[in-house]
Amino acid sequence: MAFTHAHARAETSSRARTTMRAIVCHGPEDYRVEDVSRPRPGDREMIIRIGACGVCASDCKCWSGAKMFWGGENPWVKAPVVPGHEFFGYVDELGAGAAEHFGVAMGDRVIAEQIVPCERCRYCRSGHYWMCEVHNIFGFQREVAEGGMAEFMRIPATARVHRIPDGISLDDAAIIEPLACAIHTVNRADVQLDDVLVIAGAGPIGLMMVQVARLKTPKKLVVIDMVPERLELARRFGADVVINPREEDAWPIVSGLTGGYGCDAYIEATGSPSGVEQGLTLIRKLGRFVEFSVFGAPATVDWSIIGDRKELDVRGAHLGPYCYPIAIDLLARGLVTSQGIVTHRYGLEAWDEAIRVANSLDSIKVLMQPENGRTLP
Repeated sequence: MAFTHAHARAETSSRARTTMRAIVCHGPEDYRVEDVSRPRPGDREMIIRIGACGVCASDCKCWSGAKMFWGGENPWVKAPVVPGHEFFGYVDELGAGAAEHFGVAMGDRVIAEQIVPCERCRYCRSGHYWMCEVHNIFGFQREVAEGGMAEFMRIPATARVHRIPDGISLDDAAIIEPLACAIHTVNRADVQLDDVLVIAGAGPIGLMMVQVARLKTPKKLVVIDMVPERLELARRFGADVVINPREEDAWPIVSGLTGGYGCDAYIEATGSPSGVEQGLTLIRKLGRFVEFSVFGAPATVDWSIIGDRKELDVRGAHLGPYCYPIAIDLLARGLVTSQGIVTHRYGLEAWDEAIRVANSLDSIKVLMQPENGRTLP
């Protein structure tokens, strides 16, 4: 990125500021736009100026008060906290040794993975950092660092940081985090060339899964969703068959594609417990069931289907480990796109409208953009 004297003056000015605007989560349905202290970097830490931060389905569930975030004696969310884990930004300030530690320079466009590994637990030490026992995630607990729905953000020393090439658009850069999750999920499905793969849920990440799965060239790619516009986008992204369960029964269609056996692999990305039961019906014996969704309520199913009746291979998919470089490369090569997925942008001050739209079917992906936020046509 080329720098001018104007850039230098702007950076000096931003570092001189002691406060910034941010969205602050105080509790369910209690998110406020406030002036808060601008973060400062410690050793091997950096401050980024946020370019954009996506509103995730988990952010919507957290805002709505889902028990998985707020329930119990030790709730997942430690309020007050600045939310947001789907962010990218520009290096604005570097602590001692941070440039060498992260391999970045002032002004670089970067993204940090959503988890901040502790680097001490058995999972981090064995390379399974995304299952870190401490499990600090940007935007949910403030002990390590707060989230990206702010003007600036501190990136701690144990964060996993990746540079973003200049050729990637703002909207594409903003979907790197969910795209990494999509890649990890599709990889967990172990898609084979002769597979009939069903992806249930054509939300933002589901639509990215469609694009990634298409690159795996399965025999048939089937997408299930109840929103016609999203099904049409899924078809544009490479789905061979789309099914709206409000209008047609999925089983006869999947059965017809598989000689009556059922799909080889099923990815559950609906966020609804009904998606689990549907998958157990559609999948063949010895099939691969991949669970990705974050549910707002428990899913209740007959577990004997998994063992006694079908002997299924049930796999989870959590975050996007080792997939950020792949996501960046796919976007840089134009093999995956945000076009049609990013539907709205808002400035921080418009949070109330942004969460209303994000929590509805009027949008697919909503971005919070501290500078020049606007609603897309």
